[in-house]
Amino acid sequence: MARATLIGFSAIAMWALLALLTDASGQVPPFLLAAITFAIGTAVGLVARLFMPSPEKPAKIPFQVWIIGIGGLFGYHFFYFTALRNAPAVEASLIAYLWPLFIVLGSALMPGERLRWYHVAGALLGLAGTVLIVTRGGVAFESRYAFGYAMAGVCAFLWSGYSLLSRRFPSVPTSIVTWFCAATSALSLICHLLLEETVLPATSGQWLAVIGLGLMPVGAAFYAWDIGVKRGNIQVLGAASYAAPLLSTLILIAAGVAEPSLRILAACLLITAGAVLAAKSMIFGRKSTRQPV
Repeated sequence: MARATLIGFSAIAMWALLALLTDASGQVPPFLLAAITFAIGTAVGLVARLFMPSPEKPAKIPFQVWIIGIGGLFGYHFFYFTALRNAPAVEASLIAYLWPLFIVLGSALMPGERLRWYHVAGALLGLAGTVLIVTRGGVAFESRYAFGYAMAGVCAFLWSGYSLLSRRFPSVPTSIVTWFCAATSALSLICHLLLEETVLPATSGQWLAVIGLGLMPVGAAFYAWDIGVKRGNIQVLGAASYAAPLLSTLILIAAGVAEPSLRILAACLLITAGAVLAAKSMIFGRKSTRQPV
């Protein structure tokens, strides 16, 4: 379990590159960017198949797995982009980033899982740290943006649902994510043709950023996350997911795109403390004798 959890952590680390690489990709509209990067993510899975042994007799994939996988990957991005079109980015992002907390709380409904108080406390500390990063000291929810807020809430439920429900199918190989990415790319392209004007990357640097997105945050990260949520400690992964916006901000600071501040330091302390608290039993190797909450 520890190894799978660490693999899940690598997905969180790769998602931290999302903001920097997206910013460097130029003015490519979101659905077109998703179509291109998920196509690259599909290629990541196809190349990985060349180096990974395949089962002698491929297992039949249940129909609901396809619904969960495609609905999770494409659905999250569709509703997130819709939220950003209909609500301010700060508030929409904050609502969408409730998914780690939903994963921790929802894990109580999963067979064989035990939700402890420190899992919930760790996730709440992480959420508090994320609020400091995303809001930058100010947030205002207005009724005229209610539709956008609702779409952001759907994002959070979809991704947490995808992560939790994937755990119910541990025998389904991670290679299936290849086809989830392919379907997401195709559906994103359809949305682009219907809703957006085509703007391609204008420079080689922008193309490199798009390729980087497809290889890591929108590619390898989803394969690593699949391993983590199926075989790792899902409560710890849920709480630790709040490290993604923090790491993203630190990367932007290192790249000179953002400025360091006491707010970032406070967020760092909150998110780190939350992750350590949520991982208490895994780090210290002692199981609590209390009943799950």
